[in-house]
Amino acid sequence: MTFIGRAEQLSVLDRTFETVRATGAGQLVSMQGRRQVGKSRLLEHFVTSRQMPHAFVTAVKHASVPLQMERVRREITSSTLPITDADLLFGTPASGWSEVLDRLVVACRTTPSVVILDEFPWAVDTAPELEGLLQARWDRELERLPVLFVIVGSDLAMMERLTEHDRPLFGRARRMIVPPMNPRECAPPDRGLPRQGAAPVRRLPRGEERAVNAFDTYLVTGGMPRLVVAAAAAPSLLDFVHQQLGSDTSELVVQAQLALAAEFPADVQARSVLAVIGADEVGATTFSTASAGLPLPSGAARTAVTRALNVLRESKRLIAVETPAASPTSARLKRYRIADPSLRFWFRFVEPELARIARGRSDVAQASFAREWRTFRGRAIEPVVHEAVLRLAPDLAVLGDVDRVGGWWNRQNNPEIDLVATSRGALVAAGSVKWRTDTRFGSADAASLRRSASVLNGSESAAMIAICPAGGVVGGWGGARRNPPLQEGARAGGGVFKRIQTTGR
Repeated sequence: MTFIGRAEQLSVLDRTFETVRATGAGQLVSMQGRRQVGKSRLLEHFVTSRQMPHAFVTAVKHASVPLQMERVRREITSSTLPITDADLLFGTPASGWSEVLDRLVVACRTTPSVVILDEFPWAVDTAPELEGLLQARWDRELERLPVLFVIVGSDLAMMERLTEHDRPLFGRARRMIVPPMNPRECAPPDRGLPRQGAAPVRRLPRGEERAVNAFDTYLVTGGMPRLVVAAAAAPSLLDFVHQQLGSDTSELVVQAQLALAAEFPADVQARSVLAVIGADEVGATTFSTASAGLPLPSGAARTAVTRALNVLRESKRLIAVETPAASPTSARLKRYRIADPSLRFWFRFVEPELARIARGRSDVAQASFAREWRTFRGRAIEPVVHEAVLRLAPDLAVLGDVDRVGGWWNRQNNPEIDLVATSRGALVAAGSVKWRTDTRFGSADAASLRRSASVLNGSESAAMIAICPAGGVVGGWGGARRNPPLQEGARAGGGVFKRIQTTGR
């Protein structure tokens, strides 16, 4: 499988290992990230591409001790570049984790090495003493040896608990989060791919078209590596989606199902609430809408949604809770959206069509995507734009010390403002996101933004921001000016914006 992206994470691992090599002292890293996000692939690429002696062990869920120890033996001795004396030390299975750690101490005494224990929470489930054993070996021996020891897990809440103050590894493990690939890493090959299946659009210059494609690919794949690689191999993003919707065993269809089955093996209500939120046309759901979407009596539905939202938000980190920026927090104005773009796309275009795809009517799913993709992307891009604007704010004099970027709405959702930037609660800027490539942001759009923003306190002195890949021809903002479209850049953190044009106040 092709390896792409992950420059930031590889850089962190490189620096950490160089510290081990330079000081001769151990480093303990707790790596966490969602399933299928590419943690194991990242570490495999790290140790093999750098030619580092390593032991890569993956725990087996619910495995007996003998089975797990035999797997440890086989994985360590079959390494492409094994740790010192691997055949001698692990030629026979250990009796348990305590003996595995003892043997690793001997193997890592002299040569800088990497030890990776993948699916660490599964190992702890079957051997609760492992946390304490690792803490004792770390404090007494491993910390003084030239070893980078990485424990890996997909359950974010559990991995965080493993390093809390009342747990054995507290204060010892450095936390490292592996997120989905960012939009820049999702950029397709530089070949000017078509972006959508609707009517022909005005052609953007090659670099700018590739930048828009990067965001579109991110909205479909969510930055999940396998999907990104598969999308890059297709003639276009449209072709990729149509191919994937053509089979109920495709990567796009199956990957989310497997992840959801792992996340919710028995919690049917949380899974149902997630589906209700994901099916919403506008991409964000209120508590009342989520309750109405469950086939339960009103009181039971509200109780089920309350419990499910706690699981989805706190334990699984799969939904985001939004409130209007530049307004006092109100429970009545809360909205819930799926935080992961790949699941957001899946629940909108794949999950409702699973039965049809399975019985050979993938054409219905494909037609739905072709018909609704443009509207969906216009809303789905907004959280991505919010994050990008917040990251770029220090580079834009008009935004400067902005500390929050979000949307704004009232109970009637009239008006809704795509982007509101605040500093310590005070309004700094209001903006409009027109994610289109065929029509520039024009004077009518600017006038509409000003009317909507007039309901906000401080709008008279706030900056007005337009974000549109096609660029803009705007009159009434201090004179008509022609602004270039979105351009590709190479900003740290994944931004594909080279700049955001702000015209006047």
